[in-house]
Order: sequence, then C-alpha cells, then structure tokens
Amino acid sequence: MNLSAQARDLGILTEFFDGQGHRHVTDEIALKIIVDAFPVRIPYRFVEGPVVIRSGRATRTRLSEAVRLPLRWEISSGPKVAARGESDQNIIVWPQDLPVGSYRLKFTDATSVDEEVPLLVAPARAFGGDFDRGWLLAVQLYGVRSARNWGIGDFTDLAALIEFAGELGAEGVGLNPLHALFDDRPTDCSPYAPNSRLFLNPLYIDVEQIAEYRPGPATDDLARLRSGTVVDYAGVAALKWRALRAAFEVFRAERDPARQRDFAHFRIESGTLLQRFACFEVLRHRFNTPWWEWPEEWRRLDQAACDRLRAGPEANQIEFVEYVQWTADRQLRSCKALADRLGMKVGLYLDVAVGVQSDGFDAWNEQAAISRLLAVGAPPDPLNTLGQNWGLAGFNAAGLELRAFKPFRDMLQASMRYAGAIRLDHVLGLKRLYLIPHGFPARKGAYVQMPQEALLAVIAQESVAHDCVVIGEDLGTVPPGFRDDMADWNIWSYKVMMFERDDDGRFFGLDHYASNALITFNTHDLSTYAGWRSFADLKLKRSLGIDPGESDEARWRALGMLDEVLRHHGIDQHDLYSVVGFLARTPSRLLAVSLEDLLGVIDQPNIPGTVDEHPNWRQRLPVARENIGSAVDVAALRAATAARAEG
Repeated sequence: MNLSAQARDLGILTEFFDGQGHRHVTDEIALKIIVDAFPVRIPYRFVEGPVVIRSGRATRTRLSEAVRLPLRWEISSGPKVAARGESDQNIIVWPQDLPVGSYRLKFTDATSVDEEVPLLVAPARAFGGDFDRGWLLAVQLYGVRSARNWGIGDFTDLAALIEFAGELGAEGVGLNPLHALFDDRPTDCSPYAPNSRLFLNPLYIDVEQIAEYRPGPATDDLARLRSGTVVDYAGVAALKWRALRAAFEVFRAERDPARQRDFAHFRIESGTLLQRFACFEVLRHRFNTPWWEWPEEWRRLDQAACDRLRAGPEANQIEFVEYVQWTADRQLRSCKALADRLGMKVGLYLDVAVGVQSDGFDAWNEQAAISRLLAVGAPPDPLNTLGQNWGLAGFNAAGLELRAFKPFRDMLQASMRYAGAIRLDHVLGLKRLYLIPHGFPARKGAYVQMPQEALLAVIAQESVAHDCVVIGEDLGTVPPGFRDDMADWNIWSYKVMMFERDDDGRFFGLDHYASNALITFNTHDLSTYAGWRSFADLKLKRSLGIDPGESDEARWRALGMLDEVLRHHGIDQHDLYSVVGFLARTPSRLLAVSLEDLLGVIDQPNIPGTVDEHPNWRQRLPVARENIGSAVDVAALRAATAARAEG
C-alpha cells in the first residue's frame, strides 16, 4: 500500500488550508513519520467507523457497498448479548432501549465475513448543570500565598478559598490543571505539560494535615519558601517529599486500622491504573532515562510484570507512590465535599490539558493510543504565523478505537470525580488534531481526523454519570459546523471577551454571548486586566524580543472600544468591577473572574513562547490568602455579580 493510501486509512489529511487561507501539502518525509507513529488500523468494511446510539433518538447506520446482504449483527457487553438482528437493506435502525454503556458490535454478512466495531450508547446530551447563571472565582492554585503553606498553594488553601468564594456568592472555584508532573524536574512546572492526566500533583498536598505527619523543627528553608515572590519548586519538592516519606514510614509502623482500611479501599477502587503508575514512577527513578531507552522488558509493562515488581524489593517504594496519591485524593475530595456542603452548584472547575509529556506515564501506559513521536500543535494563523508546537503527545484515533476509547474515558474520569465542571483544553482536537513530527517545524505538520462522534458520546456518558458540565476551549481555527456539533451534545463553549470583537475591533454586546458557555475577560495566556490597561504586557513582550502582535495605537483603540460597549449598556466606569458587571449580565451561564485581576496583578501567569525569559507558572499572589478578603473590594464585587444571583 502506498503512503497516501496508508495516510487516508489512518484519517491523515495530506493537505489543508490554514487560518490565513494558505494551502499546505504535508512533506512526504514528515508524512511517513506520522503514518509510522500510528498503530496498524484495518479499515472497516461494513461501516465508516464506531457506531454511536443516542438514548431516546432514532439512530440508523448506512452500510457500505462492500456488504453482501443479508447482514447479521450482534451487540454484546462482555459475555452477555444485549441485542441481535438481521438486515436485508443497506440501513440498520438500532434498538432504542439499550442501556448507556460501551459494547462490541459484530457483523456477519452473507459471505460469512465477520467484522467487529466499537458501539457506544450515550445519553442524548451531556449534563447541563442544575443552575441558571453563576460565577466562579478562578485561581492558579500553585500561586496562592498563605501564612501556613510551604511556599506553594495547597488543598487547605483551596478549602479556604472555597469558603471565601461561597461568602461572595460564587458557585465554585476554577483551577489550573492539577495533573501529576515530574517530581524530579522542578523547573518543568507547566500544569499543561503533565507526566499524567490520570493522577494528582503531590505538591498540592498539605502535609501538615496528614494523620501521620510529625512536626519537625522550623527551618530557614521553610521561611524562605513562604516569603518568596515566585514558587521555588525545587525547594518545595525537597521539603514536601521528605515530609511525605516520613509520614509514610509512620503509617507503616503504626498501622492504624481505619487508615489502613481506607488506603486498601483506595487501592482497590483505583485498580490497575494506580498499580501501573506506581510501578512506572519507581522504574523511572531507577533508570533515569526516557522509558523507550529502558531495558526491553520494562518498555511495555504487562500486569504479570507489574505484579512481580510489586512483590519484589521495591515494593515499599511502590506502596509509597500509592500512599501519596491516596493522600492527595482524600484532601481534594474533602474540598469537593466542602463545596457540596456549602450548596455550590459547581464546586470545582478543573482544566484538562490537551496532551502529556512523551516520556511520562500516560504515553508509556497507552503506547497504542498516544503517539510519543508526534507533538500536538496548530498550523500557521494570523496570530502565530509560524504555527505552534506545544511539545505534547496526544491521542490518536486508531489506538483509541483499538482500546474501545478507554484511555479517553479514564482521562475524563480522573478530573470529573472531583469536579462539577471541567474545561477540555483545545477541544477542537475532538474533530481533528494537528500533529507535528519531532524535529520538524510547526508548519510541517498534518491534520489527523478523530472519531468525533464517539468521543462526544464518551463525554456525554461520563458527564451524566458524574453530574459534570463540560466546557470546550474552542479558540483558534474552528472547523465549519464544529460548534453546532458541540451544542447538539450540550458541550459548552468558552468565550474570552478579549477575543469577542467584530472585524472593526468593536466588542460585542450582551446579546452576542451564548447561554451554554463560560465567559471570562482573559485567560492564563493573556494579559491580566491591570496589565492590559497599563500596556504592561506590550512593554514586557517587547523587552523579551517578542512581537506582541499589537501596537500602542491599537491598544488605545481597544480601550476606547471597551469604554464604548460599557457605556452602550449603561456602565460609565471602566474599572475591573465594571467589566465584571458587564460580563455578569450576559446570558452565558458561567462567568469566571480571576483572583489575579481582583488583586490588581500586572503580570500574566504565562507568556506563550517563553521558557526561562519569564517566570511562567511560578508567580505567587502579592497578598496572602488570609488577607484577600480585605484586599478585594468585596462590596464592588458583590454588586458587579448581583445580576448572577438575580438569574
């Protein structure tokens, strides 16, 4: 089979038009690498792809011309047959009474040719939330300063922020991704470039709240970490890992019956994923190289090998990894329970990163479904004329289908178990992902089609099961019809006021905003409100040799346009609370207000395209958590968000 045919069978688009309307044809060498990075996929003969049935909706599938009728079909879940039938036409109408779940669909045509495909029965729509219009306090958790934390915001700080948000009338707290990073790479601290999206970052644990924690003498290191203006990840990690290991030794020695039972229950409910993660972490530290350079026997770990490792001399280290994840889980669940007790309709709103580091656990554990040799990114567009390479490994369609979409489901469950809403970063990847071979410039990538309908079905299944609203970060070059598909499945849109402007730069009015959407003024990758008004973002980027893509004259015009839209809606001021008041009056059902903006922070959390030039993901808030209530104009904030309480 020639290269073009292989690419076509894998859903790889060998040419596309970028956001500027320019035609791109994928380089043959790059295309060969992309094709070879995918698992072998035999094209389906009888149907185009996985079959999706939406509850309460008549669903039919058109068969391909290769079918020799009559065609027998059988739907099964494990050993149990859920339904079977036969069709003498090229369209099958599926039963509407199948329970929501994942199935295997087996076809046999008149020539006795068999074929199996995944079949998903999903709720007709994702969970829509049981509230009218609410708002969230958005926080970069690592940056929260307090008198008692160890130089990084932790889950006890989060609990206090939940209580504060509740006093303000918010429906929850929005957070950066809490995914597990690499404990031995303290400078590799982006929450959007995780080791694993399936487990939690232990640095958010409040070690002093662990039952087995035994206080040690106060240290100069702890005082320094608390007083720093940026998070010293190396220093924090050194102290926290030492305390966690000491607590674990007490846990093993004292063997408190209730604690032991709860730990055992956590290990059972977490299943083989936790076992494999713990094994990976031990192996990663043993070999200290990327997993594809490990000895052959460990590059792919089956369950038998994992069991042997867990029974060997490193069993104690493996149990320690599991103990740490248990501790993180219980502390975060406690935050969720607090939000529930306070009656918050959302509680926690969590971000889910678009990909993972290629040498991390997820890529090792799901080598068929995650392509480590390819990076997710974006083609050239007006804001990024060279394209973007995010350096993250993403899912591939062929591998997800081979695994019946379990890796995608596991990823959703890992965040939804704690959250009332999640945001899928770069949700456009449900339809197509732009993948770039390592070593190639971003413009040399290719779009790869994804099984969108099946992925939306899995989202709906898990969203309803967890009562969790799903918001798709749909910024960038949006394929035609994609937002309509999202709306049909009740996946909410993500609206950033900075971008919601017409071709002349005028900000849209209130009626422009959709109901099922989260609205915010900015994002972690954009200027804060104070920085935007003061031109500080433009000055900083220019000082770093980065083209901000905007002149001072254009910024002055944008400020004038903001004043114009506010005045048009009867708002005479243009301070932050005026903007929040405008956003609060939109029909969009969720509004996120960042704590950085409320505190007047100038510098933004992250400047895309920088690594060491700017303290990305390390900046701490200027005000301690205990003093935030007096630093924020609470009366003005309550007045600005009053429209949310009125419905």
